[in-house]
Amino acid sequence: MTAQTDALLVIGSGRQRYRQYLLASAAERHPLWLIDAAEPTWQRPHVTGWRVVPLLDTDRLVPDREQILATAQEIAASHRIAGVFTYDETLVTTTALIAEKLGLPGLTLDGADRCRNKHRTRSALTLAGLPQPRYTLANTLEEAREAAPAIGFPMVLKPRGMGASIGVVRVDDPAAFDDAFAMAEHAGHGGSPDYEGGVLLEEYMTGPEISIDGICVDGAYEPMFIAHKQTGFEPYFEETGHVVEADDRLLTDPDLLHVLKTAHQALHVSTGITHTEVLFTERGPVVVEVNARLGGDLIPWLGELATGIRPGRVAAELALGQRPDLTRTRQRTAGIRFTYPPRNCRVQEVSVPAVGDVEGLLCAEAIADEGTELRLPPGGYLSRYAYVVCAAPERTACEQSLDKATDEAHLTFAPLD
Repeated sequence: MTAQTDALLVIGSGRQRYRQYLLASAAERHPLWLIDAAEPTWQRPHVTGWRVVPLLDTDRLVPDREQILATAQEIAASHRIAGVFTYDETLVTTTALIAEKLGLPGLTLDGADRCRNKHRTRSALTLAGLPQPRYTLANTLEEAREAAPAIGFPMVLKPRGMGASIGVVRVDDPAAFDDAFAMAEHAGHGGSPDYEGGVLLEEYMTGPEISIDGICVDGAYEPMFIAHKQTGFEPYFEETGHVVEADDRLLTDPDLLHVLKTAHQALHVSTGITHTEVLFTERGPVVVEVNARLGGDLIPWLGELATGIRPGRVAAELALGQRPDLTRTRQRTAGIRFTYPPRNCRVQEVSVPAVGDVEGLLCAEAIADEGTELRLPPGGYLSRYAYVVCAAPERTACEQSLDKATDEAHLTFAPLD
């Protein structure tokens, strides 16, 4: 690549199964330079160049922020870097720092941190006057015990800076409170030290939950697509499936749009993609959290299957400071369903249906290899052994295909004590 060729920096590539389609579509129109924690393998066809910056802590996935920034500056010294982006939750603040230091479009470090830090999110949304659960941040069990009566039972405890519902638990009465706090606080030490410590106590609110992948350009928010979430394993909040409808009526719901636009302004989200989770309560739409990245669990792929919008390409264009074209070229429903073991176990064999065996089935893949230990919450999270993806002209047919495909995914296992 010559010094005159514009390039995009990609910070982190994620797991191939869940993120390759994003990297591939981002590379279709723009040369990419990758900064990652290991030598690229599957990423190589999609990138022009790369640099490796090892993690500071591989168990906790802690990035070396200062070395990543220095590496980005080195690349920018010899190549014309036009933008930077990530779709990795652990790297959103690092990416924002790079954008600030190199003068590139994107979220500010303050905006990224307001999204990453759940307590800052709650505080900003409260100041903006949006409907919120009662909440407080407790750093110790003693603080939590003192604050609990003001929140009331049932309540939700969650780590201050984790994702994927890790460590999030509903507590129904004081008898279960101490153990729940210990679990949430312990989970908070599984990620970046910048966000370890501190448990958020929140009023428990009920209602259907959705997630919205959307864009901000110069502070103006627009939704791309909405996923209707399925959860399980109460009192935990494990995400077991998602469904995206291209013509979802909520895309034009005035109350929802008001909440989304106000939330993004309050969090100082300027330019970039976000993944927002919203609960429809008796008080109206309530923001659960705003993530400064594309959604996980293949939700962006569902959005692409349902609408034709290419999320990876959209992310690249936003990183360049461009307004992406969000015109829908498809009109259908797409969904994903994850399969879990009935108990803690060691995997012996996984089988999934073949495409063509179930009407509407687009993909079925085993996730867990032989010998993998799967532990259900609270002993483990995201302990899935397979997933299926289906599409249909409308939601009922898509759900029926997901049900049938899930029934045909089978697990042979040995129980664990």
